[in-house]
Amino acid sequence: MSRDPSASKEPSRRLFFALWPDDAMQEALAEASREAIRRSDGQPVPVQNYHFTLAFLGSVVESRIEGVQAVAARVAAAFRDARQASDAHVRFGLDRIEHWKKQEILCATSTTPSAAAAALSEALKQALTAEGFAPDLKPFRAHVTLARKVRRATADRTVPPIWWAFPAFHLIESQTLPSGSLYSSRAKWLLDAPAR
Repeated sequence: MSRDPSASKEPSRRLFFALWPDDAMQEALAEASREAIRRSDGQPVPVQNYHFTLAFLGSVVESRIEGVQAVAARVAAAFRDARQASDAHVRFGLDRIEHWKKQEILCATSTTPSAAAAALSEALKQALTAEGFAPDLKPFRAHVTLARKVRRATADRTVPPIWWAFPAFHLIESQTLPSGSLYSSRAKWLLDAPAR
């Protein structure tokens, strides 16, 4: 007698690590990019969904989420130790809006890359891979998606810098609903070393 394989299938969650801005940071970027989004033919991303993805995991079975969180805790501790400073925030100055034709997105980017964010992203991917997870290994490219399905947009443009600073990174769960993507933070890890 054959068993239904779906009967024993463990539930999973769609997860990624991200730098998640607060409401004020999201609103500042929304204001700076409003005209560029309006002039595109894409579907605007809800402002509350603006973020930087550090490491995308995809579907993770529930029994392994604790392992994902343990990896994050180790990476956060190593990051704090390496920075050896009471202010180890990851900082970005978003100062450009670009149309990425292949991906069909309009996004905000930085002309001054954040070495700290790239290092954090790489550390997470390496640690996750070492524990048997399969994160997306594409190199970190700092961008905030503003609109999707963009086939037509005005030329790339610079904007007055919008400064974002992150004292922590988050493990985000993504759910796809009829109304669009819903993101929720499952846990976060501080990047700052405690003040001495």
